[in-house]
Amino acid sequence: MTNITIINGPNLNMLGEREPSIYGSGSLAEIKTICEKKAGMLGVEIDFKQSNHEGEIISWIQEASHNADALIINPAGFGHTSIAIMDTLLAIKIPAIEVHLSNIYKREEFRHNTYSSRAVKGVITGLGAFGYILAMEALCLK
Repeated sequence: MTNITIINGPNLNMLGEREPSIYGSGSLAEIKTICEKKAGMLGVEIDFKQSNHEGEIISWIQEASHNADALIINPAGFGHTSIAIMDTLLAIKIPAIEVHLSNIYKREEFRHNTYSSRAVKGVITGLGAFGYILAMEALCLK
C-alpha cells in the first residue's frame, strides 16, 4: 500500500461551523492534517479531496481506481441518495472504506441506509475524525 485517496462529499467543507453538536468543532483542514500525520506513520501518501458536486466525486473515484491503491470516502449526504456513486464504487477494483463522522444509526431514519455502503469493504460511523484513521489502518493491513 503506497497511496490512498480520501474523498469527502457535500458540506464537509463547513465542518466546525455546521451543527457542531453532531459533527464536532473540528474543521476539514484539521481532519486532513490528522490524516497526513497518520499517513506518514504508515508510510503512505494520501490525496485528500472535498467536493459539493456529485459528478466531480464520481470522476475522482474513477481516477483513484487508476492512481491509488485504496479509497476512503465520506459521501456525506450523497451516501443516502446517489446510486451513481454506488455504481462507480462497484466498478472500481481497489478496496474502499466508507466513513461517517456522526453515527448515522442514531439520527433520522432516512440516514440509516447508504447506497454507497453496498459497494465498499466496510463502514466506520460515529467516531468523528478517528474514523478516517481507523480506515487508513484497516486498508494498510496486510
